[in-house]
Amino acid sequence: MNTTLTTHSGFRFDVRGARPEDEPTVAEFFTHVTPEDLRFRFLGAVREVSHERLVAMTRSDDTHIHNFLAFAPDGMLIAVATLASDPADRRGEVAICIRDDRKHLGVSWELLAHVARYADEHGLETIESIENRENRAAIDLEREMGFTVTADPDDATLVLVQRKRGASLPA
Repeated sequence: MNTTLTTHSGFRFDVRGARPEDEPTVAEFFTHVTPEDLRFRFLGAVREVSHERLVAMTRSDDTHIHNFLAFAPDGMLIAVATLASDPADRRGEVAICIRDDRKHLGVSWELLAHVARYADEHGLETIESIENRENRAAIDLEREMGFTVTADPDDATLVLVQRKRGASLPA
């Protein structure tokens, strides 16, 4: 099912679930993501997104993994998001990546809000993201959206960002 979202800047884009035939498009998308954003998205040094990761992002038969693709009006893939929940569907981890030349349009904000609403509708109690402490843009955005930020007790380079079900999302 496609959902059309509109950002604060008036930019409109469509979001839908990933499909197996999207693998080449997702692979091409990641060639337009900065090395730093790849490191933030995968929490490590990644030069190229592996076939296995692409398969996981486009062919998930796991009912606890939801992959979202965001397309510009011209059909260009501009963002990807994953929501992976625990087996009880109580807690989910979200990860989002935006194409470098489509930043600062409000896509991250609207896509994260969409994923949060999806999580709420599917009964997840909490969604969270593990962020590299250096990823100030993501942490600031999540904080503005009402997520709480806490230090990772096991890794000083990471923070845990969480949102409880039903927490209001700023307009």
